[in-house]
Amino acid sequence: MALNPGVAAALASAALFGISTPLAKVLVGSIPPLALAGLLYAGAGLGLSAWWLAQRLGSGDQQPREAPLRRADLPWFGGAVLFGGVLGPVLLMWGLARTSASSASLLLNLEGVFTALLAWFVFHENFDRRIFLGMLAIVAGGVLLTWEGRPAAGLPLGALAIAAACLSWALDNNFTGRVSASDPVQIAGLKGLVAAGVNLGLAFAGGWRLPEAWLVLAAGAVGLGGYGVSLALFVWALRHLGTARTGAYFSSAPFIGASTALVLLNEEPSPLFWLAALLMALGLWLHLTERHAHVHVHEPMAHSHRHVHDEHHRHEHDLAWDGREPHAHFHKHAPLVHSHPHYPDLHHRHRHSGSGETPDR
Repeated sequence: MALNPGVAAALASAALFGISTPLAKVLVGSIPPLALAGLLYAGAGLGLSAWWLAQRLGSGDQQPREAPLRRADLPWFGGAVLFGGVLGPVLLMWGLARTSASSASLLLNLEGVFTALLAWFVFHENFDRRIFLGMLAIVAGGVLLTWEGRPAAGLPLGALAIAAACLSWALDNNFTGRVSASDPVQIAGLKGLVAAGVNLGLAFAGGWRLPEAWLVLAAGAVGLGGYGVSLALFVWALRHLGTARTGAYFSSAPFIGASTALVLLNEEPSPLFWLAALLMALGLWLHLTERHAHVHVHEPMAHSHRHVHDEHHRHEHDLAWDGREPHAHFHKHAPLVHSHPHYPDLHHRHRHSGSGETPDR
C-alpha cells in the first residue's frame, strides 16, 4: 500500500522530539528539570496557540480547513490533559529524584508498551503478529539504547512513580487519539499551556526564579519544535494510523536523539548502539510493509474533521461551500461496504474478531 501520510508525520514527530532531547540536556545544567519542563511546554503552548489564533484570524470568512474541538471532545481531551499534562510530568520529576539515571532511562521505554497494550486490549485497535513483532523490536531497541549496564538500585517508590508516569502518558496518547479528528495545532497548544502552568507553578512554589532572558528564549524555542510541533504532528499521525502504530513509530525518538548527540559531541557509537539501530530498523520495516485489507463495514457515523471528497466522503453540503479542498465541517457517513488496504484511522476502527473478516496481510 502507498505510504500513509501519518507515517511521515509520526517519524517527523519522533525526529523533532529526539533532536530536542540533547538540546534540552545542554540547558538542564542551567535550569532545574522541573522548571525546564515548564519552559519547554510554555514555548510549545504559547507558540502553537499564537499560530492557531493567527490562522483563525487570517482565514476570515473562508471555510476552516481543520475542525476545532467540540463539546463532545471535552471529556477525552480533559483526560488527556490531566494524565499527560499534569500527572505525567509531576510523577516523572518525583520519580527521577528517587531513581538512578540508568533505571529511569530503561523505565521510560514503558510508555510505548503501555500505549500499545491500552490501544489493543482496552480500545480494541486491530493488530496482528507482524505489528506485535515490530513493536517488540522497536521497544527492544529502545531498551538497548538506554542500557548502561546493570541499573543501580533505587527506591522502589521512585521506579513505580516513573512507571506510573509512563502509564499516564499512555492514557494521554489513547485519549488524544479519540479527539484526533480535531485541529492538531489547537490540541497541542492547549496541552502545552496546561503542562507549562503545572510545571512552572511547582517550580516557583519550590523557590525557583527566572534565569537570564536568553536561557528562557532558548528553552522556549527548543520546546516549540520538540514538544509543540512534534505533538501536533503526533496528533496528525494518530488521525491516520491509530494509537499503537503511531506510538511505535514515535518510539524511534530515543535513537534519533542518541544519533544527534553522537554528532554534536563527536563521540564513537557503542556496539549496543548499532544493535539497537538494527532492531529499530527491523521494527520499522515490519510496520512500513504492513498490508491490511479485507471486506469491512462502515456503520453510519457523523463527525467533523479535515477531509477531501474521497470514497469515504460522498456527502451533501448543508452549508455554502467555496469548492476548496481539504476543508472541515460536520458531516454524516452513510453505510458502506468495501475492501481496500487501511489502517485503524478515523474511519476504520471496526472490530475484527468474530466478524468473519479475513485480513490480507
